[in-house]
This record gives sequence, C-alpha cells and structure tokens, in this order.
Amino acid sequence: MVKLFVQFTNMSRIGKQAITIPNGVTVTINGSMVVVKGPKGELKQEVHPVVKVTTSDKELILSVVRPDEKEEKSVWGLMRTLIANMIVGVTEGFFKKLEVIGVGYKVVVTGKKLVLNVGYSHPVEMTLPEGIEGKVEKNTLTISGIDKQLVGEISAQIRRVRKPEPYKGKGIRYIDEVVRRKAGKTAKSAA
Repeated sequence: MVKLFVQFTNMSRIGKQAITIPNGVTVTINGSMVVVKGPKGELKQEVHPVVKVTTSDKELILSVVRPDEKEEKSVWGLMRTLIANMIVGVTEGFFKKLEVIGVGYKVVVTGKKLVLNVGYSHPVEMTLPEGIEGKVEKNTLTISGIDKQLVGEISAQIRRVRKPEPYKGKGIRYIDEVVRRKAGKTAKSAA
C-alpha cells in the first residue's frame, strides 16, 4: 500500500494531465516536432527526447520513460505547459498591458514601429517582431500575439526602456504591477 502511494507522488502533477484539443485546432506530430494550427495562426515546438507525445480522441497525452527521475518530471511538466500554451495561443491569443506614467511621456504605434517618448533627450524606437501587435489607448500600451513567450519578452524589453522609479512612480510598468514607493528627502526643520 505504501509503495503505491510513493509511486503516485513521484509523477508530475502537471505532466500527467491530458490536453484537450478544441474544435478548429489541428495538432500534428512529426518525430519530435509538434505543430499546432488554429484560427489565429500556427506554432511549432520541439519536444525534449525524454517526453513522448501521443494523440487520442481530441486529446494529447504526454509521457516519459522514467517518471521517477526529478529532471524528467520537470521536463514532462514543462513540455505539457508549452504545448497547452500553444493551443491557447492559436485559439484566443495572449496579451500584456503596460502603463506609461510621467509628465510628457507618450507612446505611438505606427504599423510595426513603436516610438517611446519617456523623458530621454531622444525618442526610443523599437520594431515589433512578426506576430506581435501593439495598440495604444491614452497611456496604456497593449502588446498581443499568439506566442506567450514572445509577448512576455517584448513586454519586458519595452518595460526595460524606463523602469518605474520608486520616488514619483514615473516610468513604464505592467497594469497589475505594484511599485513600492519610497519617501523622498525631507527638509530640515528650523531649530
């Protein structure tokens, strides 16, 4: 009885879950390459050699050779999450919202070009990669696309241009980000 319990706890909780394939999405497996096509586009992911991907009746099931090995368990869960994110990306897509705070700070998106005026002596220009779109509403910039990793990386690069500072809170931050504020210098009281 105890041995069965130990075997159960050694499995990856995320990796053993089946991934349901929604209608309108096709998943093809070519050796170690998984290709997901959906209404918003197509994504590809190379699967680690220790992970085996099989399809059965609108579900993807991932398995590993040795589920007791710690490294293989983590790779198993990672591959399952990456493939699940690909399916969500081609059906719904991903987005990150950034807020630009500061007097005179503004963002302009024209096509694939992003221009940031954030307090430097010159405007900072960035080119958005293929598959990523930018939209500006007042002081909020929305980065969207089908690849979760790419959306997150581009958002992080934009935030790095002018990180929020702790005294006045000026800079570029995520909408849900909380910036810890510091008290500034206080004037000496007259004695």
